[in-house]
Amino acid sequence: MQVITKKIELIDGRVITIETGKLAKQADGSALLRMGDTMLLATVVAKKEAAENVDFMPLSVEYQEKYAALGRFPGGFFKREARLSEYEILISRLVDRALRPLFPSDYHAEVQVQITLISGDKNTVPDALAALAASSALAVSDIPFNGPISEVRVAKINGVFVVNPPLQDIPTADLDLMIAATYDNIMMVEGEMKEVQEEDMIEALRVAHETIKIQCKAQLELTEMVGKTKKREYCHENNDLDFKEKMRLAVYDQLYAIAKQGIADKHLRAETFDAVKTAFVETLSEEEKEKKFQISRYFHDIHKDAVRDMILNERSRLDGRKLDEIRPIWCETNFLPSAHGSALFTRGETQSLTTVTLGTKLDEQIIDGVVFEGKNKFLLHYNFPSFSTGEVKANRGTSRREVGHGNLAMRALKFTLPSDIPYTLRIVSDILESNGSSSMATVCAGTLALMDAGVKIKKPVSGIAMGLITDSSTGKYAVLSDILGDEDHLGDMDFKVTGTKDGITACQMDIKVDGLSHKVLAEALNQAKQGRLHILGEMAKAITEPREDYKPHVPRIVQMSIPKEFIGAIIGPGGKIIQEMQRETGAVIVIEEVGEFGVIDIVAVDKSSIDAVIQRIKGITTVPEIDTVYDGVVKNIQAFGAFVEILPGKDGLLHISEIDWTRLEDVESVLKVGDKIQVKLIEIDKKTGKLKLSRKVLLPRPERNK
Repeated sequence: MQVITKKIELIDGRVITIETGKLAKQADGSALLRMGDTMLLATVVAKKEAAENVDFMPLSVEYQEKYAALGRFPGGFFKREARLSEYEILISRLVDRALRPLFPSDYHAEVQVQITLISGDKNTVPDALAALAASSALAVSDIPFNGPISEVRVAKINGVFVVNPPLQDIPTADLDLMIAATYDNIMMVEGEMKEVQEEDMIEALRVAHETIKIQCKAQLELTEMVGKTKKREYCHENNDLDFKEKMRLAVYDQLYAIAKQGIADKHLRAETFDAVKTAFVETLSEEEKEKKFQISRYFHDIHKDAVRDMILNERSRLDGRKLDEIRPIWCETNFLPSAHGSALFTRGETQSLTTVTLGTKLDEQIIDGVVFEGKNKFLLHYNFPSFSTGEVKANRGTSRREVGHGNLAMRALKFTLPSDIPYTLRIVSDILESNGSSSMATVCAGTLALMDAGVKIKKPVSGIAMGLITDSSTGKYAVLSDILGDEDHLGDMDFKVTGTKDGITACQMDIKVDGLSHKVLAEALNQAKQGRLHILGEMAKAITEPREDYKPHVPRIVQMSIPKEFIGAIIGPGGKIIQEMQRETGAVIVIEEVGEFGVIDIVAVDKSSIDAVIQRIKGITTVPEIDTVYDGVVKNIQAFGAFVEILPGKDGLLHISEIDWTRLEDVESVLKVGDKIQVKLIEIDKKTGKLKLSRKVLLPRPERNK
């Protein structure tokens, strides 16, 4: 067994160790990465041959955390790791997006990357190390890959940029970005911010890239040490360049002309392009028509070139817009009368119907991850049904794309929520129509729905997707605002930016070409800012600020604090008291112990129910005082007197001698169970705490007794 180890010393003194040759030796490549007590095992396996008629990269990336890594048991009935959590899916997506563009364009064999957290600690976040582990496994394999890459987290904490900060410091950061890059180029960016300026984001990219260069250099040295500089040979495409040139001469000019027409309707535009292909196929011989797979692949390539050339040459878009022009926008709030808040946001051929639901602490999401545990009171769910693009697809549950887009929109809106809101919030965006950046439509619709619900957000947030077309041979480039689906597919960049009028709150960027200069990035950010401000103006036509109050059917939440020693009395034996209060008032009561106090949420639609609960709780927590007069209820009658409830759960003895000034033969001649009477607390037994009451002291004293 030949074990090879490479150490990476970080600027702050921490050390990352990459080891290969000990674990998972039957994989094409495996690497064990360690920083502190956190250890990740990454493996990569590729099939030797590609499947027939495959013209894409069949890559799958799976990131999974083992509960044993932190000495914990999984939850659930089966007590074992099952399908990936949303957090694991998000990390898998980050790694996938960094790796995928760097496989050779003609390499089509199926590749599987698996990254497993096998040891961890509570303060080293493994997500920032997963891409480095995956790239290291590729670096020690013979799989063709134009890497290496690495990925780091950059946070701005107290005005200072920190690379891969401890977990405990991340919540205080003004900027939290995950950045992936090769030695030469930024490949992927995703993160959230607290209204930072564009210059801060560019500086974060620079800081990240300096660290990534160190990690990429170490991987190149590791490849040399292992002796895997020569990658496997492959032939996954059968090309007929003469036939491709024949097709180019026949269809390029037609495709260029169609692209220049500026057809706004997505389906009409696609049909017009497809008609060129159909007409070309009709001119072919029977032998040439058999090349169906090549015809489709070559037509796609020529179509892509024609559209890109048109945009660069004509400075115009597929739908006729200018480069920085935003599609028409219309919005509507309160679209769904029974929802707590709702909005319809339409931009061009993209439409989101979004709802807001306000819940209680009982609706909080319980997070039971390996590294992250706790509760979440802000959820955003994004749904992308197939009809939104006019397609027929089976519904197979929530897709990774839906998880990723929902997370981006959630991070965009999180900053603007009020810190003191007592509700658990759930936003659901249902995409009804899609042609470019439905996640940004979700951000806009989410803002509108929150304001419609009466949630006092700090500021409205909008989002925009930016694109890029480049030509390295001429140096021409075009930055596109509010990209179409086709422009995303045929372009070199998908850069989503969200923010308020005062700064950026979230971003997601994928680069599909080598090299993105700071000049082009700065231009894209500034153009995105202008687009965001325009969209905010259009949103303001529907609603300008949160509604004064919640809608009548929204449950109200009133919070009150009590000394924690009274929690048991409010709950009662076996929950008897609290259940009785909920049954009688119709309110929902949630009690939580916070330090020395019990914090109670009283939830009900009508104010009278809340007031009734407050009165009962005040009664339970009120300490009886001597010489105080109480309105009591007779609860029990004995021969020697009656027991009267003067406060909820607090009874006192009204002795027969204290009922009236005249001598009574029996109690029942004056009182019955359920009678409401006024009594005065005249004594509290110092040893037992028992209460002694009097009714007669509140009655006029007869003359003969004076």
